[in-house]
Amino acid sequence: MSKAFENRLYPLLKEIVDHFGTPFHIYDEAGIRSTGHRLKQCFGSIPGFREYYAVKALPNPAILAIMADMGFGFDCSSVAELVLSRRVGGTGEDLMFTSNNTTRQEFAVAMADGGSIVNLDDISLVGKLPAMPGLISFRYNPGERRSGNAIIGTPVEAKYGVSHEQLVDAYQAARDRGARRFGLHTMLASNERDHTYMVQTAAMLLEQVERIGTALNIRFEFINMGGGLGIPYRPADTPLDLEAMARAITVAFNAFSRQNGYMPKLYMESGRFMTGPHGALVATAINRKEIYRTYVGLDACMSSLMRPGMYNAYHHVTVPGKTVDATKVVDVVGSLCENNDKFAIQRPLPPIAEGDPVVIHDTGAHGHAMGFNYNGKLRPKELLLKLDGTVELIRREERLDDYFATLSFTPDALPAKTRSTTRRLAN
Repeated sequence: MSKAFENRLYPLLKEIVDHFGTPFHIYDEAGIRSTGHRLKQCFGSIPGFREYYAVKALPNPAILAIMADMGFGFDCSSVAELVLSRRVGGTGEDLMFTSNNTTRQEFAVAMADGGSIVNLDDISLVGKLPAMPGLISFRYNPGERRSGNAIIGTPVEAKYGVSHEQLVDAYQAARDRGARRFGLHTMLASNERDHTYMVQTAAMLLEQVERIGTALNIRFEFINMGGGLGIPYRPADTPLDLEAMARAITVAFNAFSRQNGYMPKLYMESGRFMTGPHGALVATAINRKEIYRTYVGLDACMSSLMRPGMYNAYHHVTVPGKTVDATKVVDVVGSLCENNDKFAIQRPLPPIAEGDPVVIHDTGAHGHAMGFNYNGKLRPKELLLKLDGTVELIRREERLDDYFATLSFTPDALPAKTRSTTRRLAN
């Protein structure tokens, strides 16, 4: 969470809390647009560069509308994400549909209304497509040729992608079915702040484009280096050097062009990098418990932000209006019946009293989106701090009626077999 976001948010926070109540996720439009502008500026010298925002990071129409306004496309991995993206104006090749154990019905939705770019996860899926899309790519898994990182695992262990040995055959199979336009995709790391790793990923894709192109005499319209650009969750973390990364990748693209006589476009699917630092979860302290440790209980729980409990991930916590001169080591926790329902463990924080607002930073990606309903907990509202200072509700909080909605249905049953039928089957 940038200082600029804090400076925009904190003077308004009491008024926002009084008006909307807590808990809520709030997002910063100015910060999102600034990051998008920076991304386009850094890679502007590669013709056709485009960000395909990873919808899974923050699937809210108000946020997707900002992405569309900046000229970005959408990386979708489900029918719901396709529908959301189409609702904000995404059509045809604005959409990148990346499959993962995908059904024929899902492919049919992806190829409706002019058809998205279809990015296949497995060579066997070529024969399961209802028709050949206008532009097709495969997700490349290099196996032991590359390392992954702690969040996403090593490529050899990953369920994703087409192996190195299958790659040429995959494009041959697609061409045999009538494909004439091609791209190449990968996704090897998550929350990676070492820019050299991402440069190596782009270089790897260009090498594979050259290998496949030579083998099959085809050209590639794009390479998609996926997402995975990291953000500094801890105040002491070194940010990703996006400018150095862009310079090195541009050099690699120019070298490919000189060698091969053409240059593919560069696509990427930044989700966390685009919105992660531009969101915060705001909750209220409702309890303070003193046993073997001191626990500060909030009116939000793991169902609002599961990253700390699921990944042991660090999210910075601040208490607006409280100085850090005097601190006490506490666990900041929710009300879920799970002991990993903790936003911060043994964290030195200013004294927190009941009623104090508590801000959990960097929840603009994989925050609300990963929410769930265990214990019947209901997910919080989402707000947008707009450019003009307006704070707008962009998703209401869940209510009990929502939780029980799927229990209202037309009765249906498969009748039990009659006794005579059962006897015949037994004989």
